[in-house]
Amino acid sequence: MFVPVFYTWTSQSPSGHTNALAENLWMIIKIECIRGRVFATRAEANLTLFEYIDGFYNPRRIQKRLGYLSPIEYEEKHYASQATAEQVNLKPRQPALTS
Repeated sequence: MFVPVFYTWTSQSPSGHTNALAENLWMIIKIECIRGRVFATRAEANLTLFEYIDGFYNPRRIQKRLGYLSPIEYEEKHYASQATAEQVNLKPRQPALTS
């Protein structure tokens, strides 16, 4: 039976905010993915972490900088707006007359 143990680390700089982003990510992973689970092997724990990060956290989790959309939703909205902009800008070209 493998129970994951996560360690925090300290940086060489005097700022307490140096590891804030990494610490926040580990907190979210522990709360949403790890807490209350016991893994049979280290490989199972690694696979669970990979599936969570690559399958949910990166592509589906909403992000403030994307207007509270997930990256997938943001890309869909972006490409849909590009497609409508291209349709509007399609005008038949007149052949240039040369003399």
